[in-house]
Amino acid sequence: MVKRTPGNSIGSWFENFSKVITRWTGSTPAFGLALITIIVWAASGPLFHFSNTWQLVINTSTTIVTFLMVFLIQRTQNKDSLAVHLKLNEIVAVIEGASNRLIDVESLSEEDLTTLHRYYGELAKLSRHATTVTESHSVEEARQRHTAKLGTPRKHK
Repeated sequence: MVKRTPGNSIGSWFENFSKVITRWTGSTPAFGLALITIIVWAASGPLFHFSNTWQLVINTSTTIVTFLMVFLIQRTQNKDSLAVHLKLNEIVAVIEGASNRLIDVESLSEEDLTTLHRYYGELAKLSRHATTVTESHSVEEARQRHTAKLGTPRKHK
């Protein structure tokens, strides 16, 4: 387990602040507040004669909130994605027979990911011909079994 000591840096303050805001903005009360704000704004239209200033208030407010929320959502997504990748890396690392090529696969180039996608697509295609789901676990093994079943060597692209 990795232990962290609480820091007094501005970075740790922003991290804690963004955690609180992210948690709150995803809550029912936050949605309710947003809905009530829109209802009050719409209801106040006749009072302000639906003026340009009245429209500017909601446009500016929602633009600012949206701008800030994009960064909060991206921060949360990055953190969650990293946590999922680390968990999956741990699973791949400890499962016997799993391909260690997949550890840290997210750091590969898009071209390498496309190659791996084709590779595992071929595995899926070959395994569809298998009689059970657990019959093969690698492309190499699937090719050997598939070739043995047919009795003749076949070329795979």
